[in-house]
Amino acid sequence: MGTYRISQLAERSGVPASTLRFYETAGLLPAERTPAGYRVYDDEAVQRLAFISSAKLLGLALDEIGALLTVWERGVCAAVRERMLPLVATRIADADRRAAELSSFSARLAAFHTELGEPAPAGGCGPDCGCLTTATTAKPGPVPVPVPVPLTSGRPDLPADDQPWQTVPVACTLSGGEQTERAAQWHQLLQEADSREEITDGLRLTFPPGPDLAARIAALAATEQDCCAFLAFTLHLTPAALALTVRAPETATALLADLFGASA
Repeated sequence: MGTYRISQLAERSGVPASTLRFYETAGLLPAERTPAGYRVYDDEAVQRLAFISSAKLLGLALDEIGALLTVWERGVCAAVRERMLPLVATRIADADRRAAELSSFSARLAAFHTELGEPAPAGGCGPDCGCLTTATTAKPGPVPVPVPVPLTSGRPDLPADDQPWQTVPVACTLSGGEQTERAAQWHQLLQEADSREEITDGLRLTFPPGPDLAARIAALAATEQDCCAFLAFTLHLTPAALALTVRAPETATALLADLFGASA
């Protein structure tokens, strides 16, 4: 049976060492200690990480994964399947709801796009010019973004006690290389931002209004929250601007700075 230091396990599994430490704190990945205090892992830790990563891909929460690991440790696959069935059924219902929201959002953008393609009236913009709002296109207010990005029904500034992201553990499931690639995607998108404003718990970015850009931001935000559930995104579309609000717990300010340039 092989043994691994935390750096070796991180290299073999592709999971960053910081995430391995978090998994230990969360009770998902126990580690032995050498007399000098170094963490050491065995081959079972590699299998355990594979199970955790697989469960994360299914969208399971950490507490659900912890409960599953308790069953997995018994070495009875049938028991694991029995416990996973209702969890996966719930995720299927969530995915269907997200698909419906995304389809509605896409139809809304398409209607707005069609309106913009019609001949423009003479003079400046007005209520019926198509740049503003019609019964079939976007109305001022938050745009439904494909879940898993949590979206509120009101304006972006909501009471702090209505923000579940504040209690989500700060842990990213991407490997080091994937984190670098994701940061590059955000940096490229942020080049199109008109302004950036520091707010409580995060920042607000303002972009030019437009359905194509809104869809790109929504897609990247949804992908980001799939691996970093502690980030909260709100997309707010008005005729004048497209605003993306990003919030995170205080312990995630360094990651916020890496992705969006917020003060760490």
